[in-house]
Amino acid sequence: MCSRLRYSQQWTLIRDSNEHKSIRTVLPPGPCVPVSRELLSGLSPIRSLRAVVRETVGHQLLEIWDQHCLRKCLNLTALNKHGRVYDDAQFGCLSWSECENKLLYVAEKSTHDEESDRSVYCEDWGEALTNKSVPVMCVVNMQSGSVSVLQGVPPDVSPGQALWAPGSQSVFFVGWYHEPFRLGLKYCSNRRSALFKLDLDGNCESLSGDNLSVSCPRLSPDGSTLIYQQGQVFGPHSQCLSLQQLDLKSGKTSTLLDVVNRPHTGEFAGVYEALPPCCWSADSQRVVNSLKSLMSFVWKLLTVQKDLMVVCCSSPNTPPTLRVGFLPSAGEAVTWQTLQQPIMTFDFHWTVLDVTPPQDEDNTHYSGLDFGAVLVKPSRLLHEAKIPLVVFIHGGPHSQFPAEWNTTTAGLAKLGFAVLMVNYRGSTGFGQDSILSLIGQIGSQDVKDVQRAVLTVLRMDNTLDPKRLAVIGGSHGGFLSCHLVGQYPEFYKACAARNPVINAATLLGTSDIVDWRYTSVGFQYSYDQIPTAEALAAMLEKSPIRHAAQIKAPVLLMLGGRDKRVSPHQGLELYKALKSRALPVRLLWFPEDGHSLSRVDTQVDCFLNTVLWLQQHL
Repeated sequence: MCSRLRYSQQWTLIRDSNEHKSIRTVLPPGPCVPVSRELLSGLSPIRSLRAVVRETVGHQLLEIWDQHCLRKCLNLTALNKHGRVYDDAQFGCLSWSECENKLLYVAEKSTHDEESDRSVYCEDWGEALTNKSVPVMCVVNMQSGSVSVLQGVPPDVSPGQALWAPGSQSVFFVGWYHEPFRLGLKYCSNRRSALFKLDLDGNCESLSGDNLSVSCPRLSPDGSTLIYQQGQVFGPHSQCLSLQQLDLKSGKTSTLLDVVNRPHTGEFAGVYEALPPCCWSADSQRVVNSLKSLMSFVWKLLTVQKDLMVVCCSSPNTPPTLRVGFLPSAGEAVTWQTLQQPIMTFDFHWTVLDVTPPQDEDNTHYSGLDFGAVLVKPSRLLHEAKIPLVVFIHGGPHSQFPAEWNTTTAGLAKLGFAVLMVNYRGSTGFGQDSILSLIGQIGSQDVKDVQRAVLTVLRMDNTLDPKRLAVIGGSHGGFLSCHLVGQYPEFYKACAARNPVINAATLLGTSDIVDWRYTSVGFQYSYDQIPTAEALAAMLEKSPIRHAAQIKAPVLLMLGGRDKRVSPHQGLELYKALKSRALPVRLLWFPEDGHSLSRVDTQVDCFLNTVLWLQQHL
C-alpha cells in the first residue's frame, strides 16, 4: 500500500469524586478511526464543536461536527476566496473564536483575479514548503457561511500561527519578513519575524522587538497573558530559545525563561523545540513543556486540557506509549496512568555515554564542553562472538538524538547490529555554548567528536567488533559520514549516506538556506552577500569532497530528486569521484522525494538497502 495512515482513538477516563485531581479508572479504548484525509481539526471552547479541514478529490472542505451529526459543510475550493489551506507546522492553524461564531485559518493567497505572467518566478519558503508563497489569514462566519480574507497585514510580512485575541475582534499572528527574498523556513528558528496584532478593521501593530525571530504564541485561558518563543536572526539555524510573556493589559513584555548557555548536570538545559498547542494550566499560572532527556527517557507533552496532561513516552527499547496525569499542586508528584501498553517491547541493552574531548580537541573559545552518545545493542549475539557497530549520525547539525524510540536504530539492533547515536558538540539540548562552538568548525570538530565517541565505546565495551564498523547518516549526518570514511579510510568498512552535503562551495547557489552555508564555515551572512574566493575556499576546505581520493569503504548514496536544502547533485559529485577511481559505490535516486526522504515507499527502500549494504560489507 505504501501510504502513511493516520487514525484517532478515544479513551474514557473516570476521575475520583473528591477534589484531589486523580484518575480512578481508564476504560478500554474505542476502535481506531481513520483520519487520513483530515488536514486540520480543532474543538470549539464551549460546545466542543469539531471543525475539520478535509481533503477530497480536487477540493478542500470545512466541516463542522457536533455530538450528533455533521452540522455544516463548506467547499472552500469552490468558494474561490483563497488557494490551498496551509496544514504545515510553520504557518498552519485552525482557531475558534470565543463566541464560536468565527473560525480562523491560513491559506495561500488567491491569484484568480490577478493578471500575472505564468513565466514569472514565484518564490516559496523552501524545503517541504515549496507550494507555499503568499499566505493570508482567512475567517469563516459560522452563521452566514461566508469566508473573508483579513486585510492590513504589512506587505513585506507572511502571516502564520494565528489565533484569536480576547474578545474575538482581533487576532495575534507571527509574521515572517520575506524581503528582499525568502529563505528556507523548515527546521530554521533563526528567521526574522515578529509577533503582530491585527484587528478586523485592518489596523496592525507589532508587539515584539525588531530583528528577532519569534514563534509559537500561546494565550492563557484567562486571556491575560500571551507567551511566545524568541531567538536570534541568522547564526545557527536552530538554537536555544527564550520564552517571553506579554501582559496584555499593561503591554509589557518580560522574559519567562532565558537562553541557557551552559547547563550544569541535571539542570534545565533550555528550550529548543516548538511549544505544544495547549500548554497552559487551567488557572493560567503555569506553562508546561516537554522533557527531552539525553540520559534516560523522553516525555513529550502533546497537550494540556483542564490540567490533564497527555504525554508520549518512549526509550530506545520501548515504542511510544500514551500516559495521562493531572498537573499537581506545588510540591506534589504526578500520578501517571498508562492508557495503552506498547504492542511490543524489545530487550535491547542501551546506555548513555558522556564523552570528554581530550585537550588537543577542546574548543578554545568554548572550552570544557562535553558531549553525549547513546549506545543500543542486541541483547543476545545472533551468530558471531562480537557485534558489528553502526555509527548513526544525526543531521542538522543543530538537532539531537534523545534517548527515545528510533525505528532505524531498533531495526538494526533487531538484525544483530549495535548502534551508536552520537550527539557531537553543536547538537541541541546541551546549551547555547555547545551550539555556537560548531560555527566555523564543521568538518573538523564534529568529525573528531564522532570519532572520539567511537573510540570511547570500543574501549569500554569488548563485545563490539572494531574490525566491523560502518557509518550512516543523512544531511549533515551524511556530510560527517563521508568525512569519516575519507579522513579515517582504514577504520570504517561501509558507509550509507542520505542527501549528504559533499561540497559546500558548489552547494552555495542551490540551497534554500544560503545563510547557513556562510555561517557554518564562520562567515557573517547578509542578504546582499556576493561569494568571495575566501568564502568559497573555506567551504571547499571543510567539505568531504577534499578527502574523496582517500575513501576505501563502499559507499551507498540515497538522494531525493526534489531536495531544495541539499541538491541531489551533491551526492552525484561524490558518486562520480568514486566511480572514476573504480571504488564500490551505489546510488539510489528517488525523483519524487525531498530532503527528508519521507515517503513511505522511500523509507522502506532506504532501510532495506542500507541493511543489505551493511550485511554485504561487514
